[in-house]
Amino acid sequence: MRLSRPSLVAFGAATFAAASLLGSGSASAAGPDYVALGDSYSSGTGAGNYDPNSGTCQRSANAYPNLWAASHATSSYKFVACSGATTTTVASGQLGALSSSTTLVSITAGGNDAGFADVMQTCVLQSNSSCQSRVTQAETYMKNTLPGQLDSLYGKIRAKSPSARVVVLGYPRLYIIVDWCAGLSNTKRTALNHAADTLDTVVSAAAGRAGFTWSDVRDEFAGHELCSGDDWLNAVTIPIGSSYHPTALGHRSGYLPALTGSASLALQKQT
Repeated sequence: MRLSRPSLVAFGAATFAAASLLGSGSASAAGPDYVALGDSYSSGTGAGNYDPNSGTCQRSANAYPNLWAASHATSSYKFVACSGATTTTVASGQLGALSSSTTLVSITAGGNDAGFADVMQTCVLQSNSSCQSRVTQAETYMKNTLPGQLDSLYGKIRAKSPSARVVVLGYPRLYIIVDWCAGLSNTKRTALNHAADTLDTVVSAAAGRAGFTWSDVRDEFAGHELCSGDDWLNAVTIPIGSSYHPTALGHRSGYLPALTGSASLALQKQT
């Protein structure tokens, strides 16, 4: 739309006024002190271009925390997410990055507690019934044990950073169900999708109890699951550890928009 000259003058005056208001308070002008916690879905396993200093944590330059920090003015940024992390190891090994000055935290956690790697191995290598049985076992754990583990972790995050806005991101469904797609049976794919839904339901509820911001990534990944023809997730890969994790595109087009929208809302509430 082309603006008339009077409109341009008014727009310029409004922009100047807004900039003056933002600049009048140092708290508003300062960027967030951001800490990225979590498991492989936050560290960027499967996205390539890993920091050699991160070792088996596989922190990728393509991971969504790095992409978010690169596109926002932060006062500080710490990226401590680690492949294979559980709620227990996040609590014991990553929370040292938090402080009372931390204002933004992002995290994915819970999948490894429920045995993500073993579930996937069972479903890839064994029968439909074995896959369904292992998924049922994992879902029982998610419903009965994981809530307490998440509550404990989230409580420790709040204690370390009482003023921080915490964005808890979920996990995508792995498959779109189609008539034919090479690999696993639709029976297995349906079971795995159900497990993802159960996990997200449990994590979302825990985030709500903690007063954290829940960011559901299933909508961002919808239409880009495995078998979609426009996959944002790795199928079975070599090395095997990258299997069923978001690709670099999945971080850029899936997780990054989810964090960007949720962090913006969370930080607005903070101010």
